[in-house]
Amino acid sequence: MQDKGEILVVQTDTIPPQVIVDGISINEDLFNGPYFMDGCDTLSKLFLSRCKELGERTSHREKDYGIWLSYSWNDYLEHVRLIGHGLVALGLQRGEVVSILSEDNKEWVYTDLAIQCVGGIASGVYTTDSASQLAYLINDSGSRFLFVENDEQLDKFLTVRDEMPGLVKVIVYNREGLHDYQDEMVIFLDELYDIGRVHAKKNVGYFEQEIAKSRPEDIALLVYTSGTTGQPKGAMISNANIMYSLSIGAHTLPVFADDEQVCFLPLCHILERLISVLSPIAARSTVNFAESPETVFDNVQEVSPHVFTAVPRVWEKIYSRITILMGESTGFGKFAYRCALAAGKARVAYLDEDKPVPALVKLNYRFWDTVVLKNIRRMIGMDRLRRGTTGAAPISPDLLQWYKTIGVDLFEGYGMSETAGIISLNLFGSNKVGTVGLVAPGGQIRISDEGEIQYHGANVFKGYWQKPDKTAETMTEDGWLKTGDVGYIDNSGYLKITGRLKDIIITAGGKNITPAEIENKLKFSPYISDAVVIGDKKKYLSCLIMIDQENVEKFAQDKRVPFGDFASLCATPQVQELIGKVVEEVNESFARVEQIKAFRLIDVLLTAEDDELTATMKLKRSFVEKKHKALIDAMYA
Repeated sequence: MQDKGEILVVQTDTIPPQVIVDGISINEDLFNGPYFMDGCDTLSKLFLSRCKELGERTSHREKDYGIWLSYSWNDYLEHVRLIGHGLVALGLQRGEVVSILSEDNKEWVYTDLAIQCVGGIASGVYTTDSASQLAYLINDSGSRFLFVENDEQLDKFLTVRDEMPGLVKVIVYNREGLHDYQDEMVIFLDELYDIGRVHAKKNVGYFEQEIAKSRPEDIALLVYTSGTTGQPKGAMISNANIMYSLSIGAHTLPVFADDEQVCFLPLCHILERLISVLSPIAARSTVNFAESPETVFDNVQEVSPHVFTAVPRVWEKIYSRITILMGESTGFGKFAYRCALAAGKARVAYLDEDKPVPALVKLNYRFWDTVVLKNIRRMIGMDRLRRGTTGAAPISPDLLQWYKTIGVDLFEGYGMSETAGIISLNLFGSNKVGTVGLVAPGGQIRISDEGEIQYHGANVFKGYWQKPDKTAETMTEDGWLKTGDVGYIDNSGYLKITGRLKDIIITAGGKNITPAEIENKLKFSPYISDAVVIGDKKKYLSCLIMIDQENVEKFAQDKRVPFGDFASLCATPQVQELIGKVVEEVNESFARVEQIKAFRLIDVLLTAEDDELTATMKLKRSFVEKKHKALIDAMYA
């Protein structure tokens, strides 16, 4: 294990000029830069190059009235061009910020690229943000233009319009419910297209000239933090940051030109932005926009993507569905599932140790894979999956092992908004379950005396927008990024994250405990969606638990347990006993001081609109502890 204070540098050969990775020419040295991809040093230049190269080939798809419609790279370029011209005609200047408030759709991506192509800075706003949060983000970023999806999001603007004096114009994507709406400050996307067409005719070649002006050091994106420790901060991501992260992806977990992807996580989040906007431009791949977060599992089944990236909660949900479904199958079905899992585990045991799989083990796996596991992968839309990726939050190693057992390669990575999405990655041939992989090529990681992970690399952001004091707080005196995460580097160079520095629990007995591993063990149960371990300055650990509504309701119905609503479901003795058994099983994996002595169920259904949850559906520890103080106090009464 690496000693604290030491620096780990990835020991790979310097990448020679003109490396070709799946048809992508990368003229760069990842250790020193500059960062070119197919001769382009900014995203907008690469975008224009791809559109001219690929023309009528499909770039993305979106459903309309239940039918998947295809849009070419020519369509992509035309819509981006018109939005760009339209914004300039309305007065957008280089270096100004434009905000986007919408669910994932093709218009979100068109707007994102258009802003960057004419020299602006794109900033996303979560659709779950309140009207007051919208006003804060618009004012903090100094946004002059705001794009909103529909009447629901427009209502947020209207509620606080007087609080945003710097806003010039609001552009609405969807006219539904607003056909007769009139407001001098509001126009619709089709009107912006018309404005763009007029400006383009009068200024031939202007769009290409603006793209040519883009520089690696230009700020391309503002990505706002979740705001769990105060007001959100806008991380300034430059073109150089983006091109570096894209180059890393091409060398480590490449996406191929004929790959199909599904976009469904919030595009405001750096992970989905990297996966569904930036990488497809580099890789020439095809993006399919999910209809909504609620339909993502159906859409994944329809598309059957080659690569799929999701946060742990999604991977947990898929596992829970299969577990419950198998529990409801016939006696033979349960037997077959157990045999298939056993065959998969036997094979994985050899793969994990880099040993050849014996012929008998291989033959047994092939049989059960054909009979059971292939059908499971087809059922969850992963029969064509080359690799899955998980990030943005810790994931249970047991869950990763389960996916490996059923034949789904799932790679855990680590990154932050402040690093354009990438710090470390597990790779094909070097995928160590329970770690977040090897540090990205050209990057450096060190562990501070306090155990904090610190990072240095060309994808480290330019700082927080108009907050030099906050930027200084997140950087060390010698220029390393302080991640706020605690972990260590094992003897093989893999990074292991044990928790957040601010989440470390120091019990009354003086024992330091990082709760993430305990929480992940609990979340491996199909009946638990999230958990927060409590115990700072306490005599023992306790836990607040959020049950999985769908699976626990199914359990209650099968056991004929009467309940009226979610709160009464949580209160039933049978559900309390169910969760109690899960806690007991998890306790067996930990030392006595790390075991949970009491728990309470959060009996209120939470959504991303609630303060307790982030937009990626993680419980915010500080909010949970404050709001449910009465439950916590009861566990120590």
